[in-house]
Amino acid sequence: MGRKKLEHFRENEIRENVIQPGKEKYLSIKGNWAKHFGNENPITLEAGCGRGEYTVGLAAVYPQRNFIGADIKGSRIWKGSDIADTEGLKNAAFLRTILQNLNDFFAPNELSELWITFPDPRPKDGDEKLRLTSPRYMDMYREILQPNGKLNLKTDSSLLFEYTLELLQSGGVKGIEELVFTRDLYNSELLPLHHGIQTTYEKMFMKKGFKINYLSFRFKK
Repeated sequence: MGRKKLEHFRENEIRENVIQPGKEKYLSIKGNWAKHFGNENPITLEAGCGRGEYTVGLAAVYPQRNFIGADIKGSRIWKGSDIADTEGLKNAAFLRTILQNLNDFFAPNELSELWITFPDPRPKDGDEKLRLTSPRYMDMYREILQPNGKLNLKTDSSLLFEYTLELLQSGGVKGIEELVFTRDLYNSELLPLHHGIQTTYEKMFMKKGFKINYLSFRFKK
């Protein structure tokens, strides 16, 4: 392991905006995120946040809301944590965990919104259940989101996008409403919803000529 990465891991251990194994809050944060932020403001989760571009980007745009980026990679979380710390974004935090265990860290109805940004599309048929928009994940999101909670998906992968869209339109995910989508975000009226925020992967894919897909919906009350 490189020296710089070790330094990043040590910084994660002392930063208050990082919740990870070994910290006291890690085992008690479920249902207590409002206490962590010190307010009752709505909470948005970026699942598979990578470097946390959306977590810190949205936190800067919406200071009256709280934002959490979740990822298993400590080196990625460090980047978002460092930006939030440098810019004084007290409404941004990071959780280090595998995404299959999100309901171990969020109580039912604790979140108001969820973003999934450029996840691994898991293209093999045998990996369908590992896709972050598969029915098993959707059931988990429904549990931790408040009634009428919103879910956003942003991806370059046509395979993942079409899989998710078909799932939603065919009734594979029950009780949804306000579904909107575009297969070309940068030529869509939905673009302003993103406030110019781009992830590292998004910039890379756009340079290669990929179009960006986006959809959102709400779970019914």
